[in-house]
Parts: sequence; C-alpha cells; structure tokens
Amino acid sequence: MRQEIDRFLNYQRTERNASELTIKSYREDLTALADYLEEAREGYCPSPSEISSYELRGYVGALHEAEYAKSSIARRLASLRSFYRFGQREGWVENNPAKALRNPRQGRSLPHFLSAEDIGRLLSTPSAKTVSGKRDRAILETMYSAGLRVSEAVGLNDGDLDFRAGVVRVRGKGKRERFAPIGSYATEALNHWLGVRKLHAAEPSGADAPVFVNKFGRRITTRSVARMLEKHLKVAGLDGRTSPHSLRHSFATHLLDRGADIRSVQELLGHKSLVTTQIYTHVSTAGLREIYEKAHPRAN
Repeated sequence: MRQEIDRFLNYQRTERNASELTIKSYREDLTALADYLEEAREGYCPSPSEISSYELRGYVGALHEAEYAKSSIARRLASLRSFYRFGQREGWVENNPAKALRNPRQGRSLPHFLSAEDIGRLLSTPSAKTVSGKRDRAILETMYSAGLRVSEAVGLNDGDLDFRAGVVRVRGKGKRERFAPIGSYATEALNHWLGVRKLHAAEPSGADAPVFVNKFGRRITTRSVARMLEKHLKVAGLDGRTSPHSLRHSFATHLLDRGADIRSVQELLGHKSLVTTQIYTHVSTAGLREIYEKAHPRAN
C-alpha cells in the first residue's frame, strides 16, 4: 500500500499541482491508515485492493475511540476517497471501499472574531519604537486589512506589494492567486517595517525577498506569528481564544456589518465557493438589522 501512496502523492504534486501543505495532509492521513492495518494484520500491510469496507469501518471506529475531532475524521475519509478514486483511474483497484463510509455528523461552529474596538486595541499594542514592534504591527495590520490567512501573510514577497495601487498579490489555497486591497494603516505599518528590516544572507533579495522575517532575518513561520499574537493579546487583555485566523474572520464580519455584499467578500477572501463565505452572515447581523429597520415599512 505504501508504494501506491507514494504514487498518489506524486500525482497530486505533478499533475494536480497541489500545495505542499495538502500533500503533507494526504501523506499523514494515508500513512496513518497503513500503520493501523499493518498493526491489525500483525505486521502485514495489505495492498489497497485487499482492503474491505469492514476494515475501514474498524479504522474509523478506532479514530472515534481515540477521540479524534469529527472534522479530522471527515478529512481522513476524504483523503481515502480521493486515494481510491485515483486507484480506480490507474487500474489497481476496482472498487472504492471508502465510498460507503459516512462522515460523522458535526455542527458548524460560528467563527470567533473581535469587535472593531478590540481590533483597534490589538493593533495599537505592538511598540512603534522597536524593530520587533514595527514588524508585529505590520503583520497584524496587513492580515486584518487584507483578510489574509496566516500562511498567505508569511508567504508574501516584496514583489507582491504594490503600494501605488494599494493592493497585495496573495497566493491562497490551491495555489490560486488574488489581489487584495490594503488600507492606509497597513501601508504605513509596512513602510515603517521595511525601513528597518534586515535580511539574512541566505534569503533572496529584490522581488523575491520575504516581507516578514524573524530576528535572524529568515522568513517568519506561521507558528511564530501565532506566538507573537498570543503575546500581544495578553498585553491588550483580549480574548485568549483569538487566533491568527480570527483576524480574517474579523475582516469578513466587519465588512458585512458595514454593508459590503457577500459576493464581494467572497472575492476578497479568495473563497472558491460562496457557501464557505455564508457562515459570516450568521455572525454579522448588526448592519443587516439597521438596513432592515431603515428600509422596511413595518419594521418599527
């Protein structure tokens, strides 16, 4: 089975142009199944064609017993289905035993976001007098201003910044590119940071230079951004549940609160499907209520 897994991952990389993060997830999901089956069969790892739906149900049951999150189990099942669909196209399996497995039921949790006032407190927390403070403020301002995922923010290069047009080029999920507008606060913070940034000799210069780097001048990681945010949240006395992704949630919610249409927000977020964006309509009601009360003849 492990050989077929390698073929599948290579297909995702070369034919599907999948991101390294997607490939990493597939590898973890499929290797976990191979390890489970090898242990269940006392050291023998079967080929994909030898695996039955019954064995896969046992695997899913083991995940439930290990108290995996329902979302994690659903992701692993999706990986299995994709793996077997590839096997059917390649001709090394006839049936897809994962097709009959049902995803665990899960309620959709509402995204956590900060109010506009709390965002203001957070963004003013990093010191404007230190190098690290200028960098932290630039990161937070840019993520909130453009609604970026943390991976998109750390992946920015100098060539992605167009201050004259007021936009940044973003490489999102599935390597899809989009242009996201940034406001004056983010532009000012970025200019202050870039004026003091020092790059490590191993990092590229020019258009390919990383916008955000750590104290050693190397491209900053998503984990470092999370730790940085956690530090500033404590200083500002804000909700500890706030994650880097909460800035993106706040961006979307605040736009809808102030009258932006959902299709525009979808484009700004880089969502492939409108369904993904619609979750924000459940948490953004203040603006809609105000519009309703102004427009409906029998609202009051």
